[in-house]
Amino acid sequence: MPKMKTKSALAKRVKKNGAGKLKRAKAYRSHLAQNKSTKQKRHLKKGTFISDSDLKRLDGLLQN
Repeated sequence: MPKMKTKSALAKRVKKNGAGKLKRAKAYRSHLAQNKSTKQKRHLKKGTFISDSDLKRLDGLLQN
C-alpha cells in the first residue's frame, strides 16, 4: 500500500505547534480593509488555533 501524501493546500495554511494543535491565520483580512476599523484589523493580525472538532477531521491530511 502506498504512503499517504500530505495535503499541500492545508500544509501551506497551518503550522503544528509542540502540543499538536494547528495554528492558522484569521479570515477577513485580505481585502476591503478601508471599511474595517483599525481595532478589527489589529485583532485579525493575530493567529488562532483550529478547534478540536476540526482538528480530528484535518489531522489525517497532515501526515508529515
